[in-house]
This record gives sequence, structure tokens and C-alpha cells, in this order.
Amino acid sequence: MYIPLMPEARTRGIKVEVETQYVPEQSHPEKDYYFFSYHVTLTNLSEETVQLLTRHWIITHGDGRVEEVRGPGVVGEQPTLEPGESFDYTSFCPLNTPQGTMEGAYQMVTDEGEAFDAKIPLFQLSKEGVTYH
Repeated sequence: MYIPLMPEARTRGIKVEVETQYVPEQSHPEKDYYFFSYHVTLTNLSEETVQLLTRHWIITHGDGRVEEVRGPGVVGEQPTLEPGESFDYTSFCPLNTPQGTMEGAYQMVTDEGEAFDAKIPLFQLSKEGVTYH
């Protein structure tokens, strides 16, 4: 499976980009605990104002175990993006394996009240860095 260095997805003019990093000082490989940070940039390339309401993550550990996480906003915020605006944040994900993947969607709503899901691209979490196939 090929996963680009900086995965990106676009849905209705909402661009979602992700960068990841292994955090060795927060990890404990001897206890099967691997800690990763991910930095997301959302950019509104559309003509409409949108607000991020909720998030839905699908986290797949290297052993195939899948977790789903749903909740309001991101890092305690539900940002509104005017056309041309960006919002970025950093968050974290622990895994029980040295590699895994994440993907998902943000539920967005326009000023007119129309809801849609902005895709979060599949991205790799890897202790050894991103690999290419």
C-alpha cells in the first residue's frame, strides 16, 4: 500500500493535510506502547464558510486491531473557516504496535446548514518513519 509523505484529501473544497512523527520520549516499546503525534492542516478552498462539528477516526494497529473514535470538534475546538482560511492543530495517538494507520472524516456544516463529511486521508504511523511501497 502506498501512503504519500504528506497525505492530503479534498472534499467540497476542504483540503485536509497530515504530517506524523514518532515520539520516542513518550513511548515504551518494552511495554508495547508507541506514541505518535500528528499535525493536521485544514484549508477552506471553497466559496462557502464552513464549521467543523465532529471528528471520526479509524485507527488500525499493526496487528490489525481497529479502534474508532468519535467526538465533538478537534482539540476542544469547533473552528469556523471562511473561504481561504486555514486551521491547524497537533494531537496524539498511542498504539500497541510500532506501526499503524489512521483515517476518517470531519463532519462539516455550511452557513446554510448543509452537513457533509470532509475526508481525512489514510496516513501511516511508524516508529521507523513513513515507508513507500
